[in-house]
Amino acid sequence: MVPRYSRPEMAAIWAPINRYQIWFEIEALAAEGMAMVGAVPAESARTIRERGAPMVAAMTEADVTKIDEIEAVTRHDVIAFLTWLAEGVGPDSRFVHLGMTSSDVLDTCLAVQLTQATDILIADVDAVLAALKKQAFAHKYTLTIGRSHAIHAEPTSFGLKMAGHYAEFARNRARLVAARAEIATCAISGAVGTYAHLDTRVEDYVAEKLGLASEPVSTQVIPRDRHAAWFSALAVVAAGVERLATEVRHLQRSEVREAEEFFHAGQKGSSAMPHKRNPVLSENLTGLARIVRAAVVPALENVTLWHERDISHSAVERVFAPDASIALNFALQRLAGMMDKLLVYPERMAANLESLGGVVHSGEVLLALARSGILREDAYRIVQRNAMETWTKLGTPEGKSFRENLDADPEVGGVVPAEVLDNAMDSRIHLKALDALYTRVFGEAGPQA
Repeated sequence: MVPRYSRPEMAAIWAPINRYQIWFEIEALAAEGMAMVGAVPAESARTIRERGAPMVAAMTEADVTKIDEIEAVTRHDVIAFLTWLAEGVGPDSRFVHLGMTSSDVLDTCLAVQLTQATDILIADVDAVLAALKKQAFAHKYTLTIGRSHAIHAEPTSFGLKMAGHYAEFARNRARLVAARAEIATCAISGAVGTYAHLDTRVEDYVAEKLGLASEPVSTQVIPRDRHAAWFSALAVVAAGVERLATEVRHLQRSEVREAEEFFHAGQKGSSAMPHKRNPVLSENLTGLARIVRAAVVPALENVTLWHERDISHSAVERVFAPDASIALNFALQRLAGMMDKLLVYPERMAANLESLGGVVHSGEVLLALARSGILREDAYRIVQRNAMETWTKLGTPEGKSFRENLDADPEVGGVVPAEVLDNAMDSRIHLKALDALYTRVFGEAGPQA
């Protein structure tokens, strides 16, 4: 991932030094586990830990370069690392990696890295949730127009909009927690997963120390359905990011102007047009979401490996595991900041709500006519006729409001009491369920009107 979209904490997970430190920890724990079952001398396991730990703790880019140079000869990354490690550990290095295969190290390391990455992403989602709750509570009773097909539908609450996104990100958090649990598995099972040269207790020991579970059957690799589920969970979170970003982009359009991204002092929207205030953050989030979702199909294709293993999955994960997690980390942090500072314009929302002359109340008027004794089919015809009369002549000299057209209609005026129409065209009726809905989402009703 390019530095522009890389946060240091997430990028560090995928840095070579972190990877080599995890590799050493797996090897040292495996040696300790083997000592526990009597497969290697306990003193040798202690020596591996005592001499190797300071080496990896003090690793520099010079050490990374040296391992790379060894790999240029061996053409094998794990062997290159073990060769570098053996120089510092000494004769007891013969007990390092005993009976193990490279995938035992690589796959267990990847599991650790993915859990580390997921922990950061869960914290990122928590920040998004906090920002959304803030906006939902601040605008619980802020009336705005709901839209379907991008066309005015019926009134709603801007706070309820935010509550809906909050509920989605709460589900996304649960998805990440589940994905973390599924990916957190360890394999120390040998060449084709038969434990021919290992004791299963060694795997259990390593898994427990790393906070992982032992993979039930690992062949030579941990089955890639787990990884596919992890990438899929990230993709669904990214879809939620884009859905919210798209909402902000639409609300910021010049014709709408109901909400917009915070515009910083000194910020410039265009090199040619000084008036521009563009939704650059939400547009960027849309692009980042595409990057994260791009990992899903290759991850699903990785599930099918030849027999006990091949390495067709390797390059995919080396690219997409860092890129997807780094991109989503950046996107979630950007989204949290954007929503926390979102500028909301209730007056503009109110103006837009009434901009079509009241036709947005047609649904409630339809119900009011039906409750007054008019057949529903007739009521629909009457309401639609008056709504279209309002709609088509909106802004013209002969144009009238929806209410005026209803009052002038002989099938309505004098038939339906004025107070019934008043109640039907009161936007506040669309807020009556807010307490119940907020309690469902937040566990509390929130602020009262």
